[in-house]
Amino acid sequence: MPPILELNHKQHVALTPRLQQSVRLLQLSSLEFERELRQALDTNPFLEIDEPSTEDAEPAADADTAFHPAYEAEATAAAQATAQSPPDVADAASAGSLDEHADPHADEPVGEFANDWSTRAGARHNGDADDVDPGTWAHSQPTMHEQLHSLLNVYPLNDRDRVAAQIIIEALDDDGYLRDPLTELTEVCEAEPPLTEDELRVALRLVQTLDKPGVGARSLSECLSLELQALPEDTPGRALALEIAEHHLERLARREHAELQKQTGCTADALRVACTLVRRLDPKPGEAYVHPADNYVVPDVIVRQVKHQWLVAINPAVLPRARIHRLYAEMFAQATGTNASPLGQQLQEARWLLRNAEQRFTTIQRVAECIVAHQKAFFDYGEIALKPLVLREVADELGLHESTVSRASSNKYMATPRGIFEFRHFFPRKLATETGGRCSAAAVRALIKELIAQEDARDPLSDVSLAKLLAQEGMIVARRTVAKYRNLMKVPPAQLRQR
Repeated sequence: MPPILELNHKQHVALTPRLQQSVRLLQLSSLEFERELRQALDTNPFLEIDEPSTEDAEPAADADTAFHPAYEAEATAAAQATAQSPPDVADAASAGSLDEHADPHADEPVGEFANDWSTRAGARHNGDADDVDPGTWAHSQPTMHEQLHSLLNVYPLNDRDRVAAQIIIEALDDDGYLRDPLTELTEVCEAEPPLTEDELRVALRLVQTLDKPGVGARSLSECLSLELQALPEDTPGRALALEIAEHHLERLARREHAELQKQTGCTADALRVACTLVRRLDPKPGEAYVHPADNYVVPDVIVRQVKHQWLVAINPAVLPRARIHRLYAEMFAQATGTNASPLGQQLQEARWLLRNAEQRFTTIQRVAECIVAHQKAFFDYGEIALKPLVLREVADELGLHESTVSRASSNKYMATPRGIFEFRHFFPRKLATETGGRCSAAAVRALIKELIAQEDARDPLSDVSLAKLLAQEGMIVARRTVAKYRNLMKVPPAQLRQR
């Protein structure tokens, strides 16, 4: 058959570049958004940082008042005189409610966001002064292997012994243990003549004495023994603890105290002192050299109680202080360039960024206000008063899509008088009660924690007992659910809590 040309019409939904940017900015955390804005400021000539002068600097409370109109009504009279609330933003804050057929001038930033945004990055000193010494802030923590190599350089060793010790150091794992047999390590170095197992054993003894006791051990028993040997000889229970670490660790782990007392021939008091000493030892000495990276949490909103009402304000530290560079924008308008030119596209992208950033913070604040309204009992009475809440309830109340609420609550944090919590913390799972009502899983965990805190240390509550006590309170929770919540709170089982 000959080829035939057909023309078909169909409709489909496509995400425009502006809508894609709005969705992407909404789901970023505060630190990621600050990094995104910093990159835009570095690459787009039509954006500049509006650094406030010292005379115009506002207190933190005034910044909160200026951002949130509801908070302005509750603030002090002095704050009301200086604060200016931004114009209302329609429900277009929802990523799904942006209308691409709206007024083409709607991309212009409005209100304070056109010229006055606050950011921690813009207000602080950038550290580029000539008198700044990088050595004052550059800091590096040595790893376990680097620390041992530096200590090994102090010892006057011949080349052969030094190589053997270096092989032992490099073979240590992250916990500080030597897992590889010495017979396999003899084949690592191509020395003439080859290193013997006795030479590596001598090097191992040297490595075990370089720094922290226990590093270089080949088993848990040897690790604990090395740590006990490093203690003063007059330490109470040291000799008995050393015997337990070398020969009876399995019985100690199973809490077979009667059998331990029979095997060692000691008294109950002496055994208790020795067991306490063993339990205080470090089974993973290599972890002492691990320095975790500092992970800072910057809250997106701040919740305060003003006149017996819980009010929400955007954290001024995360608001970017950026604006359109007026001089460059006017020069471009006077030139013959068009919006399709590269400079015209950059100007349009700058306007989109400011507008979408404004919508981002407006959506986050609306979601936070809805959460605070639903979970008011939590702020008044604590974790045990947390109610079940799902994203659909917030989305229906705000007139947003559920995915928009999910993005607005992901990786977002709320600073409250009770601490800093992630938005997702206020969406606990629903559990049934005996009366047909509902309670949150967070409230059940809080009640379990309270029951464990009040238990008798000599007769701790088992998971079955906890489930029965919860049933008396009207909460239907299975034993395995109690065990799961207990593990999430990092609470040991009853037999390990017994004293």
